[in-house]
Amino acid sequence: MSTGPSAPDPGRTLATAARVLRQLRHDPRTVALLLVVPALMITLLRYVFDGSPDTFDTIGASLLGIFPLITMFLVTSIATLRERTSGTLERLLAMPLGKGDLIAGYALAFGAVAVVQSLLATALSVWVLGLDVVGSPWLLLLVALLDALLGTALGLFVSAFAASEFQAVQFMPAVIFPQLLLCGLFTPRAHMHPVLEALSNVLPMSYAVDGMNQVLSHPDVTADFCRDVLVVAGSALLVLCLGAATLRRRTA
Repeated sequence: MSTGPSAPDPGRTLATAARVLRQLRHDPRTVALLLVVPALMITLLRYVFDGSPDTFDTIGASLLGIFPLITMFLVTSIATLRERTSGTLERLLAMPLGKGDLIAGYALAFGAVAVVQSLLATALSVWVLGLDVVGSPWLLLLVALLDALLGTALGLFVSAFAASEFQAVQFMPAVIFPQLLLCGLFTPRAHMHPVLEALSNVLPMSYAVDGMNQVLSHPDVTADFCRDVLVVAGSALLVLCLGAATLRRRTA
């Protein structure tokens, strides 16, 4: 019986990921939330600013990363909580399956979904809705994918502190909304109160938005873009490790 996080075993991790993907396949509403809703939100945004395409170009790239982060956070936190409240997690961890295997398996499964989600949203934005980017659309896809993985990691982490699905959803205002307000989407972070600007500098969503903006305005990969990508990826990895350390077998 595993009592703490350990290095994931590739075979057990893949088996966990396959089980999660099979469950998702039989849950069309969750699949729609993950794959269709971000695309619909981007489309809605495009036509909200139909008379001002420059505005869509300005904020569309940022939201292309924010929407996947939010949807992956919601779905992952609720799915992991269901595993615990149903007793599935306790039964799994009674087997030769460590917490690291479970967390890595979930990350791998939702990461695969994130690839599809990011591909759909990026392709729709650039080649259908006419999002005008100076840099490569593949760099947009990279940042969108990392944002989705960050949302997955945050969802896995906060699920350990929720006792019900309602509580899992309640974490969204505490974890996501402050980052949304401080990420620079509504006003440049340099124009914020110094305390808020300093706080925004340690929030990963700020670097997700900055990375998207780098692609929007620079034809080549910049040093700032590399920094932003590394911060988002590092934050996702750190939160996954924290999720493995705080994962509980059951809800009290």
